[in-house]
Amino acid sequence: MVSRSYSNLLELASGEAPSFGNMNRQIPRIMTVAGLISNVDDDPLESVCSDPSSSSAQRDRIIIVANQLPIRAQRKQDGGNRNWFFSWDEDSLLLQLKDGLGDDDIEVIYVGCLKEDVHPNEQDEVSQILLETFKCVPTFLPGDLFTRYYHGFCKQQLWPLFHYMLPLSPDLGGRFNRSLWQAYVSVNKIFADRIMEVINPEDDFVWIHDYHLMVLPTFLRRRFNRVKLGFFLHSPFPSSEIYKTLPIREELLRALLNSDLIGFHTFDYARHFLSCCSRMLGLTYESKRGYIGLEYYGRTVSIKILPVGIHMGQLQSVLGLTKTEEKVSELIRQFTDRGRVMLLGVDDMDIFKGISLKLLAMEQLLIQHPEWHGKVVLVQIANPARGKGKDVKEVQDETNAMVKRINETFGKPGYDPVILIEEPLSFYERVAYYVVAECCLVTAVRDGMNLIPYEYIISRQGNEKLDKVLSLCSSTKKKSMLVVSEFIGCSPSLSGAIRVNPWNIDAVADAMDSALEMADSEKQLRHEKHYRYVSTHDVGYWARSFLQDLERSCSDHVRRRWWGIGFGLSFRVVALDPNFRKLSMEHIVSAYKRTTTRAILLDYDGTLMPQASIDKSPTSDSIKMLNSLCRDKNNMVFIVSAKSRITLVEWFSPCENLGIAAEHGYFLRLRRDAEWETCGPPTDCSWKQIAEPVMKLYTETTDGSTIEDKETALVWCYEDADPDFGSCQAKELLNHLESVLANEPVTVKSGHNTLEVKPQGVNKGLVAKRLLSIMQEKGMSPDFVLCIGDDRSDEDMFEVITSSMAGPSIAPRAEVFACTVGRKPSKAKYYLDDNTDIVRMVQGLACVSEQAVLF
Repeated sequence: MVSRSYSNLLELASGEAPSFGNMNRQIPRIMTVAGLISNVDDDPLESVCSDPSSSSAQRDRIIIVANQLPIRAQRKQDGGNRNWFFSWDEDSLLLQLKDGLGDDDIEVIYVGCLKEDVHPNEQDEVSQILLETFKCVPTFLPGDLFTRYYHGFCKQQLWPLFHYMLPLSPDLGGRFNRSLWQAYVSVNKIFADRIMEVINPEDDFVWIHDYHLMVLPTFLRRRFNRVKLGFFLHSPFPSSEIYKTLPIREELLRALLNSDLIGFHTFDYARHFLSCCSRMLGLTYESKRGYIGLEYYGRTVSIKILPVGIHMGQLQSVLGLTKTEEKVSELIRQFTDRGRVMLLGVDDMDIFKGISLKLLAMEQLLIQHPEWHGKVVLVQIANPARGKGKDVKEVQDETNAMVKRINETFGKPGYDPVILIEEPLSFYERVAYYVVAECCLVTAVRDGMNLIPYEYIISRQGNEKLDKVLSLCSSTKKKSMLVVSEFIGCSPSLSGAIRVNPWNIDAVADAMDSALEMADSEKQLRHEKHYRYVSTHDVGYWARSFLQDLERSCSDHVRRRWWGIGFGLSFRVVALDPNFRKLSMEHIVSAYKRTTTRAILLDYDGTLMPQASIDKSPTSDSIKMLNSLCRDKNNMVFIVSAKSRITLVEWFSPCENLGIAAEHGYFLRLRRDAEWETCGPPTDCSWKQIAEPVMKLYTETTDGSTIEDKETALVWCYEDADPDFGSCQAKELLNHLESVLANEPVTVKSGHNTLEVKPQGVNKGLVAKRLLSIMQEKGMSPDFVLCIGDDRSDEDMFEVITSSMAGPSIAPRAEVFACTVGRKPSKAKYYLDDNTDIVRMVQGLACVSEQAVLF
């Protein structure tokens, strides 16, 4: 069923051919037709992989996808003919990323929008020029669609929420608007169409950037299951408490999980994302050999934590410009020569950069420290806001009012304590301010990365020419000071900075005073520490590291089999071993009919009964189905469960010939009137006196957890507890129990939302061995074996069944079916999608047995 999220957007029920078309023909350039929005969904049967023989034999190629191309476009008038002039945007991170990779190592193709509008009649010509000259593929969007996508959904809804602003009223960020969401999805689909025109799906890497294109991975994965796909989020990712207020929260998470590698600037952002996946999708993650991985339908989605860096070459080149030296000289005359110490702020004029809070801190500094009157100057460079709206105007008005008030209160002729620069500055001018500033203040209340501190550090390192301008000798150690907000992405990497809570005005004012008063030797040590990090972790290091991890994450794509499942933005792929296949009903029924000695082992919870069911007792239909199988003299049927034998006896008392294995096979009974036997050595349960008090302690402190006391085992279940807290407590309890039970003959095993203490050596594999042994002793080695289960404990049965195929306990050329529930990595050779398929299959076998008994 299609979610409401895609109503009036998808035409999934139409049955029409997908708009992507065939790769052997020209793909329609749908973006050249104003207002045309292509279908979001495609027929999963159309998913293709390119022919390896047609793949590029050249160097590695990466397709970098972002909202904007790293291109500057300018229209020229020439004798009445309208022409375009294009050039690289040197300030674009995407272009700097390419430089960091090196031209000889990898070929880069860009996909994105231009900042300028291009008339539909010119779009084909512009596309050809950009592709041939710059290897750029422009994505053209109708004006109204772009406004709803970018200024609407991206800037009014996603961007504020990701920066922790809840839309508590229409004035705060804007309430969720489904039409804007539809525009966002449509634009992501158009981007996918453009990528289709240039991609070699088996060879190329695709790297998607930022929150503007968060659902694009789904469109690409749907078309090319094996696409090598990375995504990097350049904004913060909010905590789960904030993120879960988003109505389309699961759609975005599932779309991101269609990537192979997801990158974040900081561990906090990654931790919030992982927490959302755990709480909203029930996914678990673990760290293996230093890499964090999320298991998602047989795929491991890797998580990358690495802040982006700056382009060292570009910045050092600007530092060497003559006009930079001239600007530095001018600023020295304006400030240093007049006995003024410059504090510098460089921020976009938006609500999250904390400019007003910084000004309040400056005011507080002047109030508390009158000795700085006439000496300290805060230069605040305010870059134009990237978004639009009433909030931007309010920030501008508030900033100007504060600057006026502070200057009127503390200023004097020839001295203004705050200088606000609102006109756009060239990069070299900004760098000149960095060179002269004694301290840089970055006090945003929430920001993704913010490279201003990195640029400041490199600028303060300077060069020989600037040393002369600054009257520094070559042996003089460089110094710098940073006051940075705790809430920006670069903060964790700047351990020598003074970190502040920007909301605490007094603390920021104290930090500013500390930065001014600090001894030069201390400033030099902090600068050296920062310079070592920033100079070695530049944008090239970041890009190469990300692509290396992306290549590692995609290394097994070729050897695995892929299936696409789900509709719309719920689409995902399952990647499994090539020998792992779905169990065909016709295949197993045919084998069942032609065999005469059958061993059937069935797990219960999650197999015959859904895991989420509250009432776990079998239905009357289940009892009838099992009795039909048991009445067939050719069958020996076992229920193999972790439940206690008291519970299983009560549930299956109507089944006379049903074998029961309780508590993972420790207790075993061949039929209802048979005696119970044990598959393991006699156990002394005195260890429970040690383990139970420990479990009770964790139960009391973990709301939603319970203890199940079995004859030979204790189980701590935290299914109803908070996912993060329950998992944390389970890990702690595991360590605690292993410590106190170190000398006891038991093992502590973690399962799905459970932690179990049971006798050593007891597992479901013992049941399979015992059943095959009993049948062999009776001279009836089975020629049909069916073993079905859904979790880790059932893997032991699968392993025994598979390994026994070459031995005497199973008849030669026997039909053996080890089957797991769901498409996931398993020792079983077969799978069925869910317990409904399992029950349907077992009912089919029961019907065959009923007919055999009747005739």
